[in-house]
Amino acid sequence: MDLFADFLIELIKHFNNFILYYVIFINTVYTLLFFVSIRALYIDRQKKKYWSYDEMVASSYTPPLSIIVPCFNEGKTIVNNVKALLSLEYSEFQLVIVNDGSKDTTLEQLIQELKLTKIDMPYRKKINTKEIKAIYRSSIFENIVVVDKENGGKADALNAGINISEYPIITAIDADSIIERDSLAKVIRPFVEDPTVIVSGGVVRPVNDCVVDKGFIESVNLSKNNLVRFQTVEYLRAFLFGRLGWGSLNALLIVSGAFGVFRKSVVIEAGGYTEDTIGEDMELVVKIHRKMIESKTPYKIVFVPDPVCWTQVPEDKKTLKSQRKRWQKGLMDSLFNHKKMLFNPKYGVVGLLAMPYYFFVEMLGAVIEVLGYLSFIVSFWLGIISLEFFLLFLAVSVLYGVFLSSSAILLDEYNFSKYEDVSEYLLLMIFSVLENFGYRQLNAWWRFTAFFEYKRHNKSWGDMSRTEFSPDNSRSTELDN
Repeated sequence: MDLFADFLIELIKHFNNFILYYVIFINTVYTLLFFVSIRALYIDRQKKKYWSYDEMVASSYTPPLSIIVPCFNEGKTIVNNVKALLSLEYSEFQLVIVNDGSKDTTLEQLIQELKLTKIDMPYRKKINTKEIKAIYRSSIFENIVVVDKENGGKADALNAGINISEYPIITAIDADSIIERDSLAKVIRPFVEDPTVIVSGGVVRPVNDCVVDKGFIESVNLSKNNLVRFQTVEYLRAFLFGRLGWGSLNALLIVSGAFGVFRKSVVIEAGGYTEDTIGEDMELVVKIHRKMIESKTPYKIVFVPDPVCWTQVPEDKKTLKSQRKRWQKGLMDSLFNHKKMLFNPKYGVVGLLAMPYYFFVEMLGAVIEVLGYLSFIVSFWLGIISLEFFLLFLAVSVLYGVFLSSSAILLDEYNFSKYEDVSEYLLLMIFSVLENFGYRQLNAWWRFTAFFEYKRHNKSWGDMSRTEFSPDNSRSTELDN
């Protein structure tokens, strides 16, 4: 019995040492990403001085693009969102709306409001999809095409839209997302500046409690919901540090499905969006990386730091839990599908830096964090570590997390100043501290359980409780997608 107790204590000591080195490792990575992101933001500010978005939109070098909008049971908001997309500041674009077998009035609303007529439209089925039942064209907006198809999931709907799309550049926008009038100009800019750019993604931010009128943001407000405030801090940190940093290294592995721009030919060569996965967004980007590197084709996948897209985020723990578990499983899907790239020098920065980061930090991070909490509690109870050491380690971990979050908030205020009232930024600073005491641990637990619940080949759209937008933001209606 004593031998077993001694073995257990030694095991706990070794695990505690591992936790210490792990924390040092991830904080080093975060620090490097922090400096890379600062440099990228500076370069972006310099570019804007010499070529404004207005000039770019008017330029003959700006390519036409097809906007693909997959929708499932979006009857409450689809018409206003389509009208908002039609008002975007862009010289030439096509709108392809894909109705993925909605069971509500989505299609009927579109037919009535857009004066749709059924057409026989020839197209190449370069990516296999579920059967397309009908194709419609608007009689009042010549650049709108509506595709009605059998339900096959979001990835299948996107692939159908790609098949129908006419232009060489495509962007996928969620039907419930709100994008700013100059959003397309912002994310297409890298394509104009550099012919090797094949994917461009932008910042996504919570729209909850913002004033939305006819599909456009009229006033940006910080949500009154504490859960949304925590997520706002997360989004700022993830986009302004994580994705901006990896994008600068040409090792970005995920472009948000809410708003990303792709060269269509590259998407088709990669096989389109994968259907039997939960995280089709990350899966497509990783496939593109792999395809381009294996074919030895020069390419760039970039990230645009401007806030260009607004989306509703969960306002209750049940929905947030479902979302985070789905994200974790989607991450695992992509990493396991492309495990060949992990630590493989053939794939350069992607294989040697990005894939290990997502594997050891993003995928295993929650497991290590939860086990670390348990180990330190047991260690303190057994007298392996002192209270002073425990509190010091906790303080250092929390303070560094607060530093990163606060830096992201300050950078957002300096570069974009979306919130008019400075008090809202100060409130976000407070929540960047509070998230370390409960919210972070709750997220870690959800991801921990998702790790052990993981099963492959799930292509559900997923459930998300959303509210119908209104000018005064007072009406609330639950929607499912």
